[in-house]
Amino acid sequence: MNAVATTLNRQKDPARWLLPALLACYLVWGSTYLAIRFALVSFPPYFQMGSRFVVAGALLLVWMRWRGQPWPNRLQWRNAAVAGCLMLAAAMGWLASAQQTIGSGFVATFIATVPIVVCAFGLLSGKRPTRVEAAGMLLGALGVLLLVRGASFSASPVGIALMGGSVIAWSLGSVLQTTHLPLAPGPMGFASEMLCGGAVLMVISLILGEQPHWPPRPLALAAWAYLVVFGSLVAFSAYLYLLANATPAVATSYAFVNPVIALGMGVALGGEVVSSAEWMACSVILAGVMLVFLSKRQAAAR
Repeated sequence: MNAVATTLNRQKDPARWLLPALLACYLVWGSTYLAIRFALVSFPPYFQMGSRFVVAGALLLVWMRWRGQPWPNRLQWRNAAVAGCLMLAAAMGWLASAQQTIGSGFVATFIATVPIVVCAFGLLSGKRPTRVEAAGMLLGALGVLLLVRGASFSASPVGIALMGGSVIAWSLGSVLQTTHLPLAPGPMGFASEMLCGGAVLMVISLILGEQPHWPPRPLALAAWAYLVVFGSLVAFSAYLYLLANATPAVATSYAFVNPVIALGMGVALGGEVVSSAEWMACSVILAGVMLVFLSKRQAAAR
């Protein structure tokens, strides 16, 4: 906890912490998809995500208050609530729900389209994509079409809808947070967003009548704890740090690393089966994401 708060609170030299933040998003988030699946054995999707973010947000908030950080103001709490509803309540809640019927690796690959959707949102604000970005968007869309036609997705139309909604909500939240919804500085902003999003998820869980299995199975409890500490306190805070201190292309570059890690872990540890056609579809998606990422890097270097 000390290391997380100390690392992300040092804003005087943002570039110093970009690599650790990127590694956290790459490696930790790549493993959280399988952890979510393991935790689902005892913790229903909305309860799992809600309790995870409430606990992580509360721990970080208490720690930062103990260190003398001021409370977020009313506007910052409002922004945290809006961003939390989009990026956590909607995106993460739907993601966990989708993993009840779709393998963790495929979910991670679907999430890889976030940079493409972020680029598409730019069209709504009058930002025309470059030719390379447009090619990447089309290639990514083709990959998604191929992937959802595979056996793993075609058997779960509800899962496809949930994943589509999750990608849109996460992308919109990311765009708004960097343009119109500034949070409180540093970890206090991360904590407020996790608390707001987690609270909404817990309300949804209550409305749906979700009942966690008690006592939880040891593997499910360990997976939930891993999601709280590493998935929320470390990786999610690192992502918000990247949104505030790096270009959107760099911040969302995790999208083409996570699927590789998630697919490998799903096959090796989760007993998931990936057909050759599905591997090809995943490769097409990642190629499209790579084109968008490279285009944005070239634009930032000019």
